[in-house]
Amino acid sequence: MWLLTPIGFFSVVCKPADAGTGMLTVRSRNQADLENLREHWLPELGEIQTSSRNDYRYRARAPREAVARAMSRAIEALDYDNFKNQVWRTQGSARAHVYGEVWEVLHGLQGRPEHEQTVPVAQQS
Repeated sequence: MWLLTPIGFFSVVCKPADAGTGMLTVRSRNQADLENLREHWLPELGEIQTSSRNDYRYRARAPREAVARAMSRAIEALDYDNFKNQVWRTQGSARAHVYGEVWEVLHGLQGRPEHEQTVPVAQQS
C-alpha cells in the first residue's frame, strides 16, 4: 500500500519475514520520512534499516496494529482542504512538486474506461 501524506511517502507491505509475526514493513525513499512517521504517528516503528541494494533504501518494521493506529492518527490529524498545498506547507516546494507530478500521472486514470476496473471480491482484504 502506498501512502502519500503531508509528512512523507510510505510503502507498507507484508514481507515474507513478516508473515505470521503480526509485523509489517514500512519502506520509504528517504530516512526523514520514516523519522517523521515515528515522531508524528507511529512511535512503535522499529530501527530504520538502510540498504543500497533494495528498491526502497529505507525500511523499518512495526506491529500491524500499531500501523493501523498510525493510519487512524493520520486521519484524525487531517485539518486541511487541499493536500498538495499542505505538503507545500509541511515539506516545502520540492516535495510538493514531486507530489504534483504524481497527481498529474494519476489524473490520467480519470475518465479512461480501460482504467476503471474493479478489484474482484476474492482479492480484496
